[in-house]
Amino acid sequence: MLLDIDNYWLTWSLLMTFLSVRYGVIAGVFFLWWYIVRREKWAHRKIQTKYPSAQDYKREVGYSLMTFIIFATIAAAVYLPEVRPYTHVHRDVSEIVGANTALQAAYWLGGVVVMLFVHDVYFYAMHRIVHQKKIYPIVHKVHHTSHNPTPFAAFAFHPFEALTEFLIFPVIAFTIPHTIGMIATWLGMMTFYNAYGHLGFELYPKDFHKHWLGKWINTSVNHNMHHKYATSNYGLYTLIWDRMFGTVHAKYDAIFEEVSARKQTM
Repeated sequence: MLLDIDNYWLTWSLLMTFLSVRYGVIAGVFFLWWYIVRREKWAHRKIQTKYPSAQDYKREVGYSLMTFIIFATIAAAVYLPEVRPYTHVHRDVSEIVGANTALQAAYWLGGVVVMLFVHDVYFYAMHRIVHQKKIYPIVHKVHHTSHNPTPFAAFAFHPFEALTEFLIFPVIAFTIPHTIGMIATWLGMMTFYNAYGHLGFELYPKDFHKHWLGKWINTSVNHNMHHKYATSNYGLYTLIWDRMFGTVHAKYDAIFEEVSARKQTM
């Protein structure tokens, strides 16, 4: 168990392996299924009909691996034996809420939801900052080199952006009582939704953007437009902050309708 390891480099190695394998599996399955196996059958749902080049895929993977080096460095430092007592990590949920199993389940689920919410707020604010004119060309432009992103672009960041992206990890570790399982679930869901956001295909059904819940959920169309135009659609999991601050692209609804209404030609 991670909390039983006192060697920094062993912890770092395990985290680096975990992050890389999780990314490889999730992004790889997305890519294999929609870019190779179902490429023709799902062509009508390709947001930008052109496909990226092999060089784009290589660049995205290369930057992502650099990102994971930074992520693993931060996470391993947070759980150093000297630092760990100052975090709110616990071996089991029972240490947080007691022996009641229903309360444990509720806290576990609720805690992950809170992590996602806090991350959503943090990401939106940080994302707006790296889009500032003086910062964007130095830092965030690396990520936007993928004008037509693939799931491999999910973590293709400039090293400084990778650092700022993952500062949410110590924020959560030092403020929210959690277990390693809870934080791993949050990070897994982050990876999954990030890969979907960069997929380049829209999976949600027609009119999802008009649904009472769907209008608040981020979509692949929404984030693809962010990569294409780089002037709006800054959210990660939700559109709450984009709608609240008026940063949803004016053509989002029209483009989502156009993509989701396309008919399969085969």
